Amino acid sequence: MNLGVPVLRMVSAFARIKVDCSSEQSPTTRTRSVNGLETFKSSCDVDDEGSKHNTSHSTLHHLTQLSIASKMDQNIIRRRGVGTQGLDEKTALKGYTLIAPLTSKNVYLIDNNGKVAHQWDLPHRVGRHARLLPNGNLAVGMKDPNAPAPFLFFNKYGGGIYQELDPQGNVVNEHRDPLGHHDCYFAGDGHFYYAGLQALTKEQAAALPGGVPGTEAPDGKVYSDTIREVKDGKLVWEWKVAEKLDPKVFPLQHHYPREHWPLINAIYPMADGNILASMRSVSAVVIIEKSTGDIIWHLDSTVVAQQHCANELPNGNILIFDNGAFRHRESFQWSRAIEVDRATKKIVWQWHAPSKEAFYTPFMGSAQRLPNGNTLLCESAFGRVVEINTDGDMCWEYVCPYFSQYPEKEARDFFPSNSNALFRAYKYAPEEIPWLQ
Repeated sequence: MNLGVPVLRMVSAFARIKVDCSSEQSPTTRTRSVNGLETFKSSCDVDDEGSKHNTSHSTLHHLTQLSIASKMDQNIIRRRGVGTQGLDEKTALKGYTLIAPLTSKNVYLIDNNGKVAHQWDLPHRVGRHARLLPNGNLAVGMKDPNAPAPFLFFNKYGGGIYQELDPQGNVVNEHRDPLGHHDCYFAGDGHFYYAGLQALTKEQAAALPGGVPGTEAPDGKVYSDTIREVKDGKLVWEWKVAEKLDPKVFPLQHHYPREHWPLINAIYPMADGNILASMRSVSAVVIIEKSTGDIIWHLDSTVVAQQHCANELPNGNILIFDNGAFRHRESFQWSRAIEVDRATKKIVWQWHAPSKEAFYTPFMGSAQRLPNGNTLLCESAFGRVVEINTDGDMCWEYVCPYFSQYPEKEARDFFPSNSNALFRAYKYAPEEIPWLQ
C-alpha cells in the first residue's frame, strides 16, 4: 500500500515541508516564520498535489513527527497564506490597491505583487476605510477614541474623525462628529458626505416593525440615521431617516437587532445630483431626491441581502456588493457583486465564486469597477481582495497580512481574535497616482 501521496499532502498543508526527491534521506532544517509557525526546509519542493512522492517512508515519518510536534498557527486565515496568492499579469489592472486594516493605524498602497509602495501612519485606528481623491490626497475615516458608544456594536463600526491627508500625511481638512459611522464620501475641496446617528423618539421606536424583540440600545432606545453634507466645516444639507423613511415599507429584518435602523453603510452622490444610499438592516438600496428628500427609487430584499458599497457606474447602472446574509429562498449564504440597470431594476451582470460558498463575507464588503473594465471585490471579514476580469475569471487575489486585535476592549468583546479585516479596498491605475512615480 502506497501512503506517499496522502502523507505528503498532509505534511505540505500543515508544515509547508520541502523535500529533496532525489535522495533517500533529505536533510531538513526547522525555522520559525514571522507569524510564529514552525516550518521545514530542504532542497526540493513537494507540491500540494503530491506529484513527487518517491521520498522514503522513513523521511516522511521523520517529517510528520516534526510537524506534529510543531505548534500550528491558530489563526486559520493567516495559516492559509497571506499577500498575493495569484496573479494573471495579462488581464489584471497594472496598478496599486489601497487597503486600510480595521484594527490598525495604517493605510497602505500595494502593487500587484503585494509590495508596499506607500504608507500613511494615522494618529488613531482606522474608522472603516480610505480612498484616494482626484487631487492625489487621501480621504480617511478614523475611530474617535473619546466618542461615546450609544450601543455596544458602535464600538466596532463607529468613526467620528474624517481627514484629508496629503501624500506626506499632512492634514489638509478635518471634520469631527462623535456619532459618525461607516461611510464618508469626500467630494474634494473640504466637501463631503457621511452617515451619523440620531435617536428615535419613544413613539417612533415603538412604531418600528421588525427586528429581534428586546435588542434595543440601552434605555430601550432605537437609533436611526442621518446623511450629512458638510463643506468647509459647515452643515449645508441633511437628510433624516426619521422624517423621510417609511418604517412600514422599510421594516427591520426579523433577525436583526433593533438598536439601529436602517444602518446606512454607503453614501454616493450621483451624476444627476441625487444621493444613492445602502441600508443594511432593512436590505435596501435607495435613491434620495436631494431637492425634496423623497425616496424615488429602491431595491428591496428580494434582490439584495444586507448589501454594501452601492455606487454609480459611468453608464448609469448601479454596482453593489451583495453580502447574501439571510438571502431569501437560500439554505446557505454566499456573496456576489451585481450590476443593476436603474431603469429596469434588472441584474445585468453579476459575479460569484464558481463554488458559491467559497466567497462570502457576512458583513462589510466592496465592489469597484476598474478603468480596464475589471471589477475589484473585497471579502472584508477575511481581508481578501480579488480582481475579476471581463471574462468573469479571477485574475488577482490578495490576502491582507496585517493582523491585530481591536485596541478597544468593547470591540474585542465582539471580535476577540487577531483580525485582518478590511471595510473596503480600492485600486488605481498608475496615471491616477502621478506623485507615486
